[in-house]
Amino acid sequence: MDVLSDMIAATRVGRPGFGTTVRHAPWGRSYPKLAGAGFHMVLQGSCWLLPRQGDPTPLSVGDVVFLYGDMGHGLADSPETPLTEVAGPGEPQIVEGPGMRTALLCGVYEFERDWSHPLLDSLPEVVHVPAQLGRHPQLRAIVDLLTAELDEGRPGGDAVAPALLDALLVYILRAWLSEQDRGGAGWASALRDPGLAATLGEMHEHPGRQWTVEELAAHAGMSRATFARRFTADVGESPLAYLTRWRMVTAARRLRGGEEPLSAVARYVGYSSEYAFAKAFKRIHGTAPGRYRREDAKQAAMQAG
Repeated sequence: MDVLSDMIAATRVGRPGFGTTVRHAPWGRSYPKLAGAGFHMVLQGSCWLLPRQGDPTPLSVGDVVFLYGDMGHGLADSPETPLTEVAGPGEPQIVEGPGMRTALLCGVYEFERDWSHPLLDSLPEVVHVPAQLGRHPQLRAIVDLLTAELDEGRPGGDAVAPALLDALLVYILRAWLSEQDRGGAGWASALRDPGLAATLGEMHEHPGRQWTVEELAAHAGMSRATFARRFTADVGESPLAYLTRWRMVTAARRLRGGEEPLSAVARYVGYSSEYAFAKAFKRIHGTAPGRYRREDAKQAAMQAG
């Protein structure tokens, strides 16, 4: 089981939204707080990312930034330029001006509103992947393909662009994971460790199995004590605590838009008692599974209407 792909599939909802923006200096744009994640890709020119906290970051052609759970930020041609625009629907794609031209691809990924995954929670406020020659060639290829799709407007673009944006998300996360300190703890360390990665894959593929720490340690090829210590250090919680979390994430995914009986969902994630399942689900998600399903259906109907 590919843990990264499984995590994205469980927490992502909807299709990514995106659009291009062209501005000529001087310009400054404010981006409001996001419920999910946003990204910016510099297609032409340069600009500055102005996070709510921290120093301004210069961006140049090919740079990609990813902001998960963003509290709001700005983009401008210079750190000193006022943010006179507020990004939102209905704004002009191109605004002419006297100064240098900057073209951006900006987009959003929608994630579950009320809960997350510890890997995503471990991300910094800004993931910046600069366009360095020879680094992350697959990500650079996705950037080039997206740019070509937007420039050429060829048939099938409405199908190709969202698929490329899905791939872009994976490659951004891969790039961030690959840049983490190989001597430190965290999710990057867990996914690089063959034993821990294999064990996480088993937990993801078989969430309903009545795992014991001894069985999980055997999959990792470690003693019980060593496995429990390393798993907790890298993942951020004990093996059985993470298993419970993942079971509830999996249950939420099966409840979204489905009609599977609650008893069947409970069995799939390892609960013979629907009551015990509902209690665990509410502890993680803050609401009962039946109500979660009804609220999700209501939200989907509102978006469709």
